[in-house]
This record gives sequence, C-alpha cells and structure tokens, in this order.
Amino acid sequence: MNISIFGLGYVGAVCAGCLSARGHHVQGVDVDQARIDMINQGRSPIVEPGLEALLLDGVRQGRLRGTTDVQAAILATDLSLICVGTPSKRNGDLDLTYMETVCREIGAALRDKAARHTVVVRSTVLPGTVKNVVIPLLESTSGKQAGRDFGVAVNPEFLRESTAIQDYDFPAMTVIGELDAASGDLLASLYQGLDAPLIRKPIEVAELIKYTCNVWHATKVSFANEIGNIAKASGVDGREVMDVVCQDHKLNLSRYYLRPGFAFGGSCLPKDVRALTYRAGQLDVEHPLLASLMPSNRHQVRRAFELVTQSGKRRIALLGLAFKAGSDDLRESPLLALAEQLIGKGYTLRIFDANVDHARRFGANRAYIEQQIPHVAALLRSDLAQVIDEAEVIVLGNNDERFIQALDAEGDRQVIDLVGFMAAGSDARHQGICW
Repeated sequence: MNISIFGLGYVGAVCAGCLSARGHHVQGVDVDQARIDMINQGRSPIVEPGLEALLLDGVRQGRLRGTTDVQAAILATDLSLICVGTPSKRNGDLDLTYMETVCREIGAALRDKAARHTVVVRSTVLPGTVKNVVIPLLESTSGKQAGRDFGVAVNPEFLRESTAIQDYDFPAMTVIGELDAASGDLLASLYQGLDAPLIRKPIEVAELIKYTCNVWHATKVSFANEIGNIAKASGVDGREVMDVVCQDHKLNLSRYYLRPGFAFGGSCLPKDVRALTYRAGQLDVEHPLLASLMPSNRHQVRRAFELVTQSGKRRIALLGLAFKAGSDDLRESPLLALAEQLIGKGYTLRIFDANVDHARRFGANRAYIEQQIPHVAALLRSDLAQVIDEAEVIVLGNNDERFIQALDAEGDRQVIDLVGFMAAGSDARHQGICW
C-alpha cells in the first residue's frame, strides 16, 4: 500500500520503519526539515533500538522517503496515518493544535483528489475528538463528506519506548475504530499476518480504549507501590507479596473484577480495604490510591440512587438485596445501602430476593434481618411478578437470571440495570449504570 505518515516523532517514526519493512511504500510528512533530512538519510530522529536499521533499509529499497509537501503526499498515497503530538495543557486537557493544523492541511489536499482516501488517527485523543474536531475540519477544508467521499478511522498505538518494534510486530491486540466498513477494511489489511486479535469498534470506543489501557497501567503501578510501601513498613518484602498475587490468573489478573457495574460488597472486600488502610495510617504510610477505594464505592451507590431520582417516579421495585446472586449475605451489601437511601427519601419500595426471603424465615441471617433491618425486611415480597407489576421503576440489582424478564416489562415502566443484563446501551426506558 502507499501510505503517508503525518508527524515523525516517536510513533510516526516507528510506524514508518515498521511499515516500510513490511513492503509498504511510505511517505513521512513533517514540518521539521531536520527530521525529514534524517529520514531521507536513513537515520532515526529518535532513540529506539533497531529503528535506524529499518529506516535505512526502507530508504535504500526505495520504500521510504520524507517530505514537507502535504499535497504531494496525499495525492501519491491511499491512506494517511496522523501521528502528531497531543501534549497536555496546563489544566490537563489535550492541546490539539498540531492535530487541527494537520487536519486542515490534509483536507485542503483532499479537495483536489478524485480517488477515495482514508485518514487514520493514530495519535492519542479523547473520545469525541474525531467526531467533533477531526471530521468537521476535514470536511470543511475538503468540501467532501466523511464516510462517502473519504474514509476515517482510529488506530490507537500500544508501543512502549525501547521495545516499540517488538510491540509493533507482536502486539497483544490491534484496535480499529471505524467510521465505515470500507475504512476499517483498508486499515485492517495493514495487519494481515499478525498473530493477535483484530478488534473493530466504533470510533469513540477505540478512542477511550487507549486511555483506559494507559490509566489501568498507571493504576497498577501505583497500587503495587502502595502495597510495597505498606509491606516494607510491616517488615515484609513487597516483591514477594506481589509476585504471588500475580500468579493468580483466575481472579487477580483476569477480567473477573474489571466489568463496569455496581459497587462491591460482602463480608471480605469492604472489611479488608478498611483494615489495610487503617494499618497504613498507623504505620504513617501514605496510601492515596487505597484510601480512595471506599469513597469511590460509596459514590457508585449514590450514582444508582440518582438514576432512580432522575426517573421522576416514586414506586420502585428493587430486584436483589444480597450483594450478589446465589447468596443471602447482606453484610455491607450496596443494594441494602441503596434501599436505605430510597426508604429515607420516602420512595414506595418493594423488594424481591428469594434467597434473603428464605433466610429471614429459616437461614442463619434471620436474627440480623429481624433485629437490624426490620424496616427493610418488611418490604420483601415473595412474588416477583407482583413486585414488577406494582412498580413504575424496576432496579435490577444483582445477576439473578430471573431478573432479565424485567427488561421486557410492559407499559411505561423504567428499568435501571446495575448488573449488565442490557445488551445495548441506555435508551428512553432502559438506563444502565455504566452503559
């Protein structure tokens, strides 16, 4: 393929070297003449092991050249990768100056091109940037329509400095955000032969995936450091602790606890978070990340309550009271906390939880239910259909499979899903807590 790469900094230079090594013809475009000269001499403008050899080979084979001529690069290529910098402003927002400039230049060049051209954003940008900034600039300067006259896609990079070439050739995954199938198909063809999942999503999803990955990595580093600091203050080698923690791929390093939804609860997580953060305080060890966990959890309960209040309705059915399905455990259940808030604000509340209903009559939690939360227990009902029928708003609280029927509740009932039963995102009658 004939490819133009805009911006020959870290990402652009690596992409230029790797793509030319795969047989593509690459034109690197940059406003810095010094960078262009280095590329054309087969020299790397950045320090990255192995990159200069790829660039030199690409130049010698006639597959790579640098230029400052945007118009010529667009007319001579089929696909453009935008790899310009998106640095931080002082307030933390992105500075899109370079992105806006290059989009105007590409759009102006597209005005004179008859053949379809595909523009791919590889720079890291926040969700909505392509829709609200990139596409409008390309359309206004080209006089053409995105998705019809030219293609648009997003292709976030996951390149680590010092291992970028290996990361490019052996990625964990390749993510494509596509405006239309034709754009996605063309971009996907660049990655044929790579032994990695190829994931195609809407543009906004792809934009956020990159940020989520990086913030998750930052969270892991901070988490391990805080555990390590507490460990050392306790006379323990934190490396030993985290080495064992990372050997658990069933829960610790898995997708199990990484599903957006409601707050955590039960007999273990809240208690252990409080105990460890208390001990950290005793040891005078700063632990801002760990200290934020319980407030964040309470906020998710508050978020669910706000979804109910936003409905404007007063008769509420809460399906589930135990902190998860298949259990009658009410200890620190966030659903119990939600029920308390609804009761306190005067909502008419009815609750269905077959396990808790059984426990209040026969189970080990009977004493707790009768003595500690009799006002909540009084709202428990044994007939699921009746609870649904009497409600204006149905809250799906845990993943009891029987609750999925509430998604199709008749009439104008509102459904608030805290679990993930909904296959699609929120609409007029269905609200997901995170979708």
